[in-house]
Amino acid sequence: MITSIEALEKIRDEAQKRMGARLDEAYREKEYDVLVCAGTGCISTESEKIRQALLKEVAERGLESKARIFKTGCFGFCKLGPIIVVYPDKTFYCEVKEKDVQKIVTQHLEKGEKVTELLYKSLQDDKHKETIEEISFFDTQKRIALQNCGVIDPETMEDYIGVNGYFALHKVLTQYTPEKVIEIISASGLRGRGGAGFPTGKKWLFAYEAKADEKFVVCNADEGDPGAFMDRSILEGDPHCIIEAMAIAGYAIGAQKGYIYVRAEYPIAVDRLEKAIVEATEKGLLGENILGTTFTFALQLRLGAGAFVCGEETALLQSVEGKRGEPRARPPFPAVSGLKQKPTLVNNVETLANIPKIILNQPDWYTKLGTKTSKGTKVFALAGQINNTGLIEVPMGTTLRTIVYKIGGGIPRGRKFKSVQTGGPSGGCIPDAYLDTPIDYESLNEIGSMMGSGGMIVLDETNCMVDIAKFYVEFSQDESCGKCTPCRIGTRRMLEILRGIADGAGDMRELEELQELAQDIKEGSLCGLGQTAPNPVLSTLQYFKDEYIAHIQDKRCPAGVCEKLKRHEIIPEKCIACGLCDKACGFDAIRGERKKGPYVIIEEKCTNCGDCFEKCPVDAIKRG
Repeated sequence: MITSIEALEKIRDEAQKRMGARLDEAYREKEYDVLVCAGTGCISTESEKIRQALLKEVAERGLESKARIFKTGCFGFCKLGPIIVVYPDKTFYCEVKEKDVQKIVTQHLEKGEKVTELLYKSLQDDKHKETIEEISFFDTQKRIALQNCGVIDPETMEDYIGVNGYFALHKVLTQYTPEKVIEIISASGLRGRGGAGFPTGKKWLFAYEAKADEKFVVCNADEGDPGAFMDRSILEGDPHCIIEAMAIAGYAIGAQKGYIYVRAEYPIAVDRLEKAIVEATEKGLLGENILGTTFTFALQLRLGAGAFVCGEETALLQSVEGKRGEPRARPPFPAVSGLKQKPTLVNNVETLANIPKIILNQPDWYTKLGTKTSKGTKVFALAGQINNTGLIEVPMGTTLRTIVYKIGGGIPRGRKFKSVQTGGPSGGCIPDAYLDTPIDYESLNEIGSMMGSGGMIVLDETNCMVDIAKFYVEFSQDESCGKCTPCRIGTRRMLEILRGIADGAGDMRELEELQELAQDIKEGSLCGLGQTAPNPVLSTLQYFKDEYIAHIQDKRCPAGVCEKLKRHEIIPEKCIACGLCDKACGFDAIRGERKKGPYVIIEEKCTNCGDCFEKCPVDAIKRG
């Protein structure tokens, strides 16, 4: 049991010796720490087999005294998994296969020579980058919420304590009043990272001031946006951080019980949370008399079944109680009447991940990052038509251009950037004219999008904006709980119109109807999810109306995506007469002679299957 600061410090000191290679300690037990990514992405590409092979190879060569092999959380560069980082030199190996293990051990761990062919190769200068710090994907980032992911073993509490874990909780319990804790969080300027951006300190204050015999803290880990995996990665890579933050929140508002509501589709996160809760309870960091004080706080998991609407806090609380997940009218807000009609503080995973760092470093440290109204950093899941997909964390105020071109490495195959979609089904599509927009809550709202939970999908010239709007409305309509008419019926009617336009059966008058429907849904829906569901339609109408008109008037999809409007054409001046398109075509619809001039597509034979488009090495085939 850990009942004093001395006991906590002893564990930290021992852990730091063990983690010396990672922490650049002068004294360390091992020459090398070998970190193998054990996030969902890398595990899906068999990183656990690689870790087991490393353990076996190190044991067979008698290198246990020289190198430590262990699992860690997501490094963020998901496209390149499985990933291994070797400390203290921070060598970054990517796309590692089981067959590479012997070479890593014999060449790097035995001889100290790096395995060049496994190093990351830069798209910018075509050179191998030896360390994680040399890779442009990482050098613009500032990791706070993610700072322990890829550094500690998430299944070992001692590793978390080794990076000063639970010291913020001890500081709060022994030095601060609840009012002082709330004052610190308020002064930091931290805003909710779940989407709306409500000031975190203000929400804590409301829950603190509410009078009741029982209060609750709830972590919203129901991450439902398509393409979003920020919260999952934090839970998988740093579960004790969330436990510590929830205990701090419980102390601040006067709660003795908390729940982590996490979707069942995150089995690795669930498993690590369960282990972390058990371990923290056994060591006296949860339960009664925490750290030798009179404070009591217990935690339980609640698994969600994947309903998108349960990301809305009132629907989530209904689900925690075992009821159908439906939002309710507010006020009263959960901070006044939540679980069991008692005051309940609801924060999402990323919000909570910032709390221990703010307590330890003080609010001034946090306010130096970000913009005037949006402090700190934001985690984004970067996906879509981008060279470097993955998880990133950048200071608020970083421009979209920096993210897309420096961190993201630009658009594949030299294609033209078209838009970036932020905020998931609640967000909007931002065109290239706003690439220099600083990312913060107000700036994104002003241009018709929103921060959301942090999904960021990059689109290029091969994406159809009508199709994108249709996809998100289809998602929202399918996930609507059906409780309120504007969302239930309005999104269905909006989807019918979009499907007609995509099929070439649209009418110009329907663009006006889409605008009116969108406003009605925004104004009349019960919860935030319904109120923001029209955003993808409104933003694409605002910035890409010409594509809607092309579908309606010209019966043409400029991007060649919409099935019933597809056309393919070979651009003569781009064609290199390689003949790959002819080989790919299964319908004898392409004519030409290899190396003797441009090929052509016979329109009456073409089925618009797109095989030629995919095979062309020089983008000489135009769709639309």
